[in-house]
Amino acid sequence: MKPKILLDKLKETVSPKAIKTLDAIYEICLEQEKRGVYDFSVATIARLGYKRGVPKAQSLRNKTGESYRALLRAFEEYHRDKKGGTISQSEDGWIEEIQNPKHKLLARIQASELAAANKKLRDFVPPGTRIEVRDYQNERLDDDEKLSGIERRALEYIVSDEFLEKWGFAISEYGEIVDSTGTVVLRAATADAIKKALTYL
Repeated sequence: MKPKILLDKLKETVSPKAIKTLDAIYEICLEQEKRGVYDFSVATIARLGYKRGVPKAQSLRNKTGESYRALLRAFEEYHRDKKGGTISQSEDGWIEEIQNPKHKLLARIQASELAAANKKLRDFVPPGTRIEVRDYQNERLDDDEKLSGIERRALEYIVSDEFLEKWGFAISEYGEIVDSTGTVVLRAATADAIKKALTYL
């Protein structure tokens, strides 16, 4: 579904305040297109729209930001389709057969969320990647496999309040390290990975 079509449909189901926010997000995404920059991520759009009524990144990620995220995904999918991406009209063409407009919109949102989730999975575990699972609790580590004192203190510092406050960072619910605008500095599960390393190494 083209972003403009989805925008019009979303505006039929939200409050006047949300309509203004949707319009602001849409305009920012159009500006991204004109610049030839196809980054429609929550963090980027929240940062660009900070003074134009767009909520912070964390608010966009909350349940109340579902319609905003749907619009951003529409832009992402539209440009992925133009480049010959993985989502084709035939894969979700059945949605257009739904007669009830609200049900059709909900199905479109769910399809977009599924596509985004699959993309995240591919980013985390690229096809053909070999994954080795080791049980460090029951496996004795050699000294050279364990963290040294300096390495341990370095990892502890990254997730410490001192480090986070110094740079205005925070740990998101996804284990990301994000700055004060919600921009991701270190990707999802970073904090979890560090804590796990400190526990088992």
